[in-house]
Amino acid sequence: MTPKIVGLTGGIGSGKTTVANFFKDLEVPVYTADTEAKALMNRSKVIKRKLIALFGDKAYLDNALNKPYIASQIFNNQELLKKMNAIVHPKVAKHFSNWVKKQKAIYVISEVAIIFENNSQHRYDFIITVVAPVQTRLQRVIKRDNSSKDKVKAIMNNQWSDQQKIEGSNFVINNEDLNATKLQVNQIHNKLLQTLTKL
Repeated sequence: MTPKIVGLTGGIGSGKTTVANFFKDLEVPVYTADTEAKALMNRSKVIKRKLIALFGDKAYLDNALNKPYIASQIFNNQELLKKMNAIVHPKVAKHFSNWVKKQKAIYVISEVAIIFENNSQHRYDFIITVVAPVQTRLQRVIKRDNSSKDKVKAIMNNQWSDQQKIEGSNFVINNEDLNATKLQVNQIHNKLLQTLTKL
């Protein structure tokens, strides 16, 4: 039986990875789209060729993806970001589909930053949105990425608001206190197991 697919999303700095790790602790297989996309951008000759055509020779340095350069190119350039996603996303989707088939669990988690923004919510059986206060998220990202407040705010402005995401989600995790977050993960895990074993 193919596992059900649970999308895990949330705005930048909401703590999706923390939540994903709690699910891993419960032995739920987790696929991190962002990590896999970066790996494919380095590994796939087709993606590499297309990205060089889109961004020029600076897209790769010493055969590795030049992340700072690409980030600077797509920052505040929606058109370029769309073109890059059109190259990378179909490959990631195919990779994910093959990964799911190999999993033996009743459900898997797919951690994706922009489910609603990409209008891809129909691909998931359930969606969990992770939320946290804007100020908390700002502080987390500035500390994590050594980023400026303006840069983080610009990314936030390109993402849906928590309220918009909550309306399209089956579950919401408020990630401020780690113990409370862990408790919420356990509750959702148990609820999913109850629901899915009845099917």
